Amino acid sequence: MKLNAVKFITFSVVWGILLVMLVQTRPVAQYVSVIKEREVGGMPSADADDLRRQVEEWKKQYDQPPIDAKLDRIWKAIPGYNGRQVDVEASIRRILESGLITPQQLVYKEIPPAVSLDDLGAQPIYRGNPQKPAVSFMVNVAWGNEYLPSILDTLDKYQVKTTFFLDGSWVTKYPDLAKQIYDRGHEIGNHAFSHPDMSRIGEERIREEIGRTQAVIEKVLDSKPLLFAPPSGAYTQRVVEIAQREFGMKTILWTADTVDWRKPAVPEMVQRVNRQLGNGVLVLMHPTEAAAKGLEAMLKAAIAKGLLPTTVSDVLSSQRIDRP
Repeated sequence: MKLNAVKFITFSVVWGILLVMLVQTRPVAQYVSVIKEREVGGMPSADADDLRRQVEEWKKQYDQPPIDAKLDRIWKAIPGYNGRQVDVEASIRRILESGLITPQQLVYKEIPPAVSLDDLGAQPIYRGNPQKPAVSFMVNVAWGNEYLPSILDTLDKYQVKTTFFLDGSWVTKYPDLAKQIYDRGHEIGNHAFSHPDMSRIGEERIREEIGRTQAVIEKVLDSKPLLFAPPSGAYTQRVVEIAQREFGMKTILWTADTVDWRKPAVPEMVQRVNRQLGNGVLVLMHPTEAAAKGLEAMLKAAIAKGLLPTTVSDVLSSQRIDRP
């Protein structure tokens, strides 16, 4: 019995050694490699198939088509909005890396619309896309210097960058204030030179008002505005075409007006603006006492609605903002 046991142990050891050697040979190693390649991240192929099916199901649920820019009878040119598609392979890799099988791990690709804002030609713009959760509290500046520091400090407090449309003659008189606005990271727009009624002046004067302001802003700030806000919102199609064709600028109006220049009661102004806050809204302000006192409340109201306060250019961009 003892001899048989010894023989059995010896036989087992020898076969064990042979088996190890066999596995290390190239043909078997290749076979094992092929099997591993059929698995996702080391996951058994059955589980990998289940994961892929789950991601494909999420793709059907979370994919969103792009929205084309369009002309609206009331709002004129409305920007498009990028769609999104789940990147299946990138999503699977991210899930495997994180160990979390949840929709929050999905990776998306943005899909641009077939029709962009530029495709619509020279058109006034009153708002961003109604699907984009962004808003801009834009400021037209031709006076009101005493309230600018407060407005800038409030924007800094909430880490918000916005767009200041500067009057050219104001920049000439107050270059240091213009620099302060620009140096604090805000977008600069053109607000004509002497605050004229742009709808009542001829082509040469239109060119002069826009061109002189472009020149002084470029000289003082080394920045070339791409947006033009006509004073008092007065414009004609001729103004819009000259701004775009000759100066490469889009003409910007507004969706909601604080009417702060009328010195409204701040709570009433905030309440009125709050009722109009929504996706893609452009809010018109000036550096007034009412705007300075009401800006924080308006920013809080926008944020509470899930809106991102940002620049006019960001609101008009088709780039997505996907909130968690």
